[in-house]
Amino acid sequence: QVQLVESGGGLVQAGGSLRLSCVASRRTVNTAVMGWFRQAPGKEREFVARINFDSGNTAYLDSVEGRFTISGDNAKNTVYLQMNSLKPEDTAVYYCNTGQGPLSYWGQGTQVTVSS
Repeated sequence: QVQLVESGGGLVQAGGSLRLSCVASRRTVNTAVMGWFRQAPGKEREFVARINFDSGNTAYLDSVEGRFTISGDNAKNTVYLQMNSLKPEDTAVYYCNTGQGPLSYWGQGTQVTVSS
């Protein structure tokens, strides 16, 4: 089992910034990739960003490219999501994710609310 604990959500005005953090209880061979998803009210959960700790490669949802930056600290088993130029449409519960298939793990989520 891998436990993920997110932090850093909150209420911010449009144009503001927030930094999310996610700490994993341990890393395994299946957890080289860590990422963030989000779910807005009435919508399906969607991919936001991911990072491969082995290669350093990153990927982003088109609508956050250039505004959000994902990074990781291998020594701390932690992944970060720096969110700048936030928009009201970024309002959602943000979830940390790692693992693959049946060994996929999710955090409890952290609320991000962007006011206009």
